[in-house]
Amino acid sequence: MEREELKPVHIEAFDLDDAWFKCLSKILECGHIYTITRGSYQGQKRLEFDFVTIRIKNPSHQLIPIMPEGSSIPAPTSLEYINGYLSYLLTGQKTNTEDYTYGERMVDAKVRLKDIVEGKEMVREMPLEVNQVEEVIKMYKTQGHGTNQATIEIGMPSDIKLNDPPCLRLIDTRIRYGKLHFFPYLRSWDLWGGFPSNLGGLELVKQYMAEEIEVGNGEIIASSKGLHLYEYSWDFAKQRTGKVNLELK
Repeated sequence: MEREELKPVHIEAFDLDDAWFKCLSKILECGHIYTITRGSYQGQKRLEFDFVTIRIKNPSHQLIPIMPEGSSIPAPTSLEYINGYLSYLLTGQKTNTEDYTYGERMVDAKVRLKDIVEGKEMVREMPLEVNQVEEVIKMYKTQGHGTNQATIEIGMPSDIKLNDPPCLRLIDTRIRYGKLHFFPYLRSWDLWGGFPSNLGGLELVKQYMAEEIEVGNGEIIASSKGLHLYEYSWDFAKQRTGKVNLELK
């Protein structure tokens, strides 16, 4: 029977490994299959939640997914990669071929401006001169914890014109009950190839910020209307969750 209304999903998880496993299991049960009409994987199929929130109570407990011993399934990430990803998130460096990086948007955001020079269109970057990570730390340390303004913005209005706009759009934060909590929102999110590294890296950023603010390290509650599995990873997900005979419709 064709679905006629959205089916939001909420997942409660102990740590990042638990969150990943539960998301894999749930998306195989109730994900929506469709063909991508715009984006990097145009023409391919995705299995996707209509909308999902994932509450991870102890994200520091296990940073990467645990793969069964002797498994032939490729691991989606590693501790070495996540530690390197932390550097990516806390620096503004990018290559000449990159329109942006998450790190640039977080700590050294720039606006791209077009000029006409001698009849030729030239693009230059104007720094906004704001390190959002350090500003949030300073806000909490100097003005207290009773604020809803400590949000790290990733997205910009001009991103709508990019071929590959940022998936991570913002990281909202809160200090409550003596701990720093993160609330990231992602417009689109690869459950196999992105989720483990993204959340592992953000957890390390949160740990750094909590230590600087001198508060405890709290939860992550992530949300997305585009958490998905590309078709190449459907069988991996079935194997990892023990649902190898499940028929996706």
